[in-house]
Amino acid sequence: MQKDKITFFTPEHGTSMEIGMANSGISAGFPSPAEDFKEGTIDLNSVLIKNQEATFYARVSGQSMIDAGLEDGDLLVIDKSLEPANGKIAVCFIDGEFTVKRLKLEKDNLFLMPENKNYSPIKVSEDNQLIIWGIVTYVIKKV
Repeated sequence: MQKDKITFFTPEHGTSMEIGMANSGISAGFPSPAEDFKEGTIDLNSVLIKNQEATFYARVSGQSMIDAGLEDGDLLVIDKSLEPANGKIAVCFIDGEFTVKRLKLEKDNLFLMPENKNYSPIKVSEDNQLIIWGIVTYVIKKV
């Protein structure tokens, strides 16, 4: 079974990433009349990054989180300033390796939960060295 791998990237702060944007929603049902389409701009850095100093990107390699919508090659936006909480998807550094898993708190136990039935949960014990490195806030996918 292949282990997940994460490759980190640092955002280029201070630059604007403005691209064209349709101001009205794009219909996933019946097409909208062309006159409803009005173009504006959006700065993706300001939308995706709330805390510049604590935000990083990472590319996922692996399949352990596919049922959560995180697929091989997806780009994660990770905020290190957010508090870990039950149910959040986190990038964790455990026993010398990075992994991305959903946090599950049960009584006095912490589990790193995969979202693929082919992978087993990781029960964190006192013997493990764990750092919850950051919380995933967005996933950027190629479709």
